[in-house]
Amino acid sequence: MIGVGAIAMTVTAGDGSTLYSGSMTIPLAAQPQVTMNTSLGDIVMELNPAKAPISVDNFLLYVENGFYVNKIFHRVISDFVIQGGGLTASMQEPTPTYPSIKLEAGNGLSNLRGSIAMARTSLLDSASAQFFINVVDNVNLDAGNGGYAVFGKVVSGLDTVDKIKVVKTMTQASMTDVPVTPVVINSIIQTQ
Repeated sequence: MIGVGAIAMTVTAGDGSTLYSGSMTIPLAAQPQVTMNTSLGDIVMELNPAKAPISVDNFLLYVENGFYVNKIFHRVISDFVIQGGGLTASMQEPTPTYPSIKLEAGNGLSNLRGSIAMARTSLLDSASAQFFINVVDNVNLDAGNGGYAVFGKVVSGLDTVDKIKVVKTMTQASMTDVPVTPVVINSIIQTQ
């Protein structure tokens, strides 16, 4: 039987005598973490499957199949978000591997500085591979227009996020706020 917290434990010998009796504490399993290696440094993110199970499972599926290798942050707004995970440096959008997911906004997690959330279109259940990191508190995204589902937070590498948010941007392929020099996501791997 698997559990967490303090549990009583007794170890008995074959003849029924007690070899050990006491308790042991089984810690709560650690939250999954991923490390994103970018052209400007690493970002470690802790995911929250308890509050956003659909979003976390979806994100980890993309991580596990290597989808995020050589993608870019294609939308960088210094007082809002950095968004990526869906386009290549040549502004090509590969077909997402998995279907869009159900929106998990209103899960108790807020779009605060350093949180990671699923990007989507104006359709509520349209998130697939793209995500964004809030570079300031954006609590208006929690419920406005149906909300945006936060599913984790940066636990290391906020300095890298801050490097990305100030890169020079331009309009390219009819998209605004595209970095002049691509900020490449080299890889995202699960590290915990």
